[in-house]
Formats: sequence, C-alpha cells, structure tokens
Amino acid sequence: MAEKRKTKDFNPHRCGVTHFLNKVGGKWKVLVIHGVSMGCNRFSLLTKAIPQISKQMLINQLRELEEDGILERTVFPEIPPRVEYRLSEYGSSLLPVIQTVQQWGLQDMARNMDHGGAA
Repeated sequence: MAEKRKTKDFNPHRCGVTHFLNKVGGKWKVLVIHGVSMGCNRFSLLTKAIPQISKQMLINQLRELEEDGILERTVFPEIPPRVEYRLSEYGSSLLPVIQTVQQWGLQDMARNMDHGGAA
C-alpha cells in the first residue's frame, strides 16, 4: 500500500498559497516540473538535470506529480521499456508561476551580485 502524503490535503483555512504548496511545495517538485518543461522528459535526463536528487526521491516526486495530474507518464512497449514524462494541460498551467519565480530568482541573484554578494 502506498504511503499517503501527510500535507497533501492539509489546508484548514482553505488558503490558495497552502493549496499551491501542498501540490508543488518542497525542494524538488518545481525543479522536476521545470526540467520536464525544458525537455528532460526521461528519468535519466532528469537525474542529469537535477544531480542532487536521489533516485528514490525522484521516483517519489514523479509518482506524486503524476498522481496529482501534473505530469503524464507514457510507457513505450519496447525492450527495454522506455518511459517518458510530459506536462499535462493542468501541469502546464503552472509554467507562468514557475517562470515568474525563475525571473525573480535571476533578478535577486543579480541584485546580490551588485551588492557584493550580501543578501
């Protein structure tokens, strides 16, 4: 039996930010979504794009994103089997948010460089 995520449905105040974080919060999910959107559509490509993530953690994140309808998984009937991931239409709706976060991060890194690296 699969372990149920503790925070998946925790949102006692029906907060939109909490709901968003329950779906894609944590250290890895946004990076996985971004990687898939940039063409890293196979497990091996994602492990190269996000080298700090363990294989088991990547498996878990991919499963949760698929379970939540953000990613779609296609298994090709080949030997050996080939699996590819793509963003669902629902998952693609996250891209403007992720692009905004990326833009903010780039601007903040530039700002920090302009201020001698201090945050």
